[in-house]
Amino acid sequence: MNVLAYLIPISLALGALGLVGFLYTLKSRQYDDPEGDSRRILSDRWDDRPKDDN
Repeated sequence: MNVLAYLIPISLALGALGLVGFLYTLKSRQYDDPEGDSRRILSDRWDDRPKDDN
């Protein structure tokens, strides 16, 4: 039972750390444009393939 005295605070701390990380990503606006990514992947505008030197 002494193990629970260590595991419960550790699990609460890890959960709080995950929540803080999620709230940080919300605050930094990382989820604002889900439609843009799905459309950009189909576009050839910024294609990273090397150009042919013919």
